[in-house]
Amino acid sequence: MNQNFTIKAWAEDDRPREKLVLKGRRSLSDAELIAILIGSGSRNQTAVELAQELLDGAQNSLQEFSKKTVADLCKYKGIGDAKAITIIAAMELGRRRKESEPLKRIKVSSSKVVYDYLKPIFEDLIIEEFHIILLTHGLEIIKSVPISIGGTTGTVADGKVIFKSALDAGASNIILCHNHPSGTRKPSQQDIQLTKNLVNFGKMIGLTVIDHLIYTDNGYFSFSDEGEI
Repeated sequence: MNQNFTIKAWAEDDRPREKLVLKGRRSLSDAELIAILIGSGSRNQTAVELAQELLDGAQNSLQEFSKKTVADLCKYKGIGDAKAITIIAAMELGRRRKESEPLKRIKVSSSKVVYDYLKPIFEDLIIEEFHIILLTHGLEIIKSVPISIGGTTGTVADGKVIFKSALDAGASNIILCHNHPSGTRKPSQQDIQLTKNLVNFGKMIGLTVIDHLIYTDNGYFSFSDEGEI
């Protein structure tokens, strides 16, 4: 029997799942992507070979392939109802993705935009929390990430956690945010030193800290607006 019939016997780089992880989803062929969906082939075919046979039956056109029904797919040896339904569900998700509008990201044009964005999180808190906002190169908000939760008088913000979160999300810019439950907008010496440290480290690795906001229920302090960054 040909040993290549079992994908596990292939070199790791040739296995679709491993290839996706190591080289990215764009490195996979259409057949390899479909092979991941069906999971396994038949006794005489690998999943990739079976997937290629499915594509051959649609003239190697994903447009034509997407029209296949459960009954159409089940005509192929190695494809049962469960695999056919998985394929059709994936094709339908792809179709819906094309129809859906991309989410509009909020662009940071002022400190007030930042304040309004996280105000629902910080409003009425009786303990101090530290969050960061991750932004694209064009200053569009990717997401916010909670970093730490402290007590009524302070919280510890770990720079390693902050920059790892930013790097993992592919952010180009960061905004630091924390609240003062006491109501005072004035930054403490600890706030000032932390900001300087994070700004300097960000410059070293190409991640710009563009602002640090201190939230209170009655307003905020922006390091950028006050010329502190």
